[in-house]
Amino acid sequence: RIRSPNEIMKGPLAASPWHFLPAIAALAVAAGVLVTLFLFDPASHGFYPICPLHQTTGLLCPGCGTLRTMHQLTHGNFVAAWRLNSFVVTLLPVGFWLAARELIWLTTGRRLPGIVTRPIFGWALVAGLVIFGILRNVPISRLLAISH
Repeated sequence: RIRSPNEIMKGPLAASPWHFLPAIAALAVAAGVLVTLFLFDPASHGFYPICPLHQTTGLLCPGCGTLRTMHQLTHGNFVAAWRLNSFVVTLLPVGFWLAARELIWLTTGRRLPGIVTRPIFGWALVAGLVIFGILRNVPISRLLAISH
């Protein structure tokens, strides 16, 4: 006996195949962004956005260097990526886990452990961003390589 897709899939997307379109579009956009970052170095191409905080004050926000970090990661240069924005490099595995967890839930209905989805982790992320944003602008942090 052949089972229908609705019998196989038990997640929220099982109701209609049309619910897959936003997920497919998001994956296509993400792939396009990664290909663009791979092909065009943000350090040498001017069509990427510039941080307004850095432009006006000279200070580095927690997100400064993210595009250059992703460019380095797409080329496998982990040390260079770490030097540009260590916070982003540290959070990428968490982001991949959350994306995979959500995709598995949407397609199969199976819930994987979600310890990082508790509110305390959101507050820890905000605190980490603030601390990182301060430390990367303190001259001693340049010795610790958490700033570009």
